[in-house]
Amino acid sequence: MQNIEKRVIELVQEKIADRDDLFIVSVKFHPNSVLEVLLDGDQGISIDDCVQVSKFVGFQLEEEGVVEKAYRLEVSSPGIDTNFVHQRQYEKNIGRNVQVKLNDGTKTEGTLLEVEETKITIEETIKEKGKKAQQAARIIPLEQIKATKVLISFK
Repeated sequence: MQNIEKRVIELVQEKIADRDDLFIVSVKFHPNSVLEVLLDGDQGISIDDCVQVSKFVGFQLEEEGVVEKAYRLEVSSPGIDTNFVHQRQYEKNIGRNVQVKLNDGTKTEGTLLEVEETKITIEETIKEKGKKAQQAARIIPLEQIKATKVLISFK
C-alpha cells in the first residue's frame, strides 16, 4: 500500500506542478480499497481541479497497473472539519476561528492571528467570574499542538 500511496503522490505532484497555489494534504489507501487523495489550495480548490487530478491519476494508475485489485479513487478537499496537516493550511485560515487541541489534552479556541515556522498566535477570550471578558494573544508552539481545525459559527 505504501508504494501505491507514494506513486499517487508523485502523480498528483506531476499534475499540479504548474499550480503553485495547490498542495497535497494527504494520500491514503484505506483497507476498504478506497484510495483517498485530499488536496487544498491557498485560495481553496475547485471541483474542476479535483476532477482533473482524479482523471490524470486514475488513468496513470490503470496504465501502469499499480493497483492490482479493484479500488475507488476519491479526490477532494479536506473539508472544514478536518484537522490541519500543513503550515499552508494554517496560513490560509488566518483570521478564522480555530480550535486547538494540545498534546496535554486541553483545548483552546480563538482567532488565528499569525503563523510562523515554529508557532502560531491566536486571540482567545479570557473570561473571569465577575469581570468583563477580555481578548488576549496566546502564542502556541507547533510542537505542543495535537490537532487544529476551523470552528464553524452559525451566528
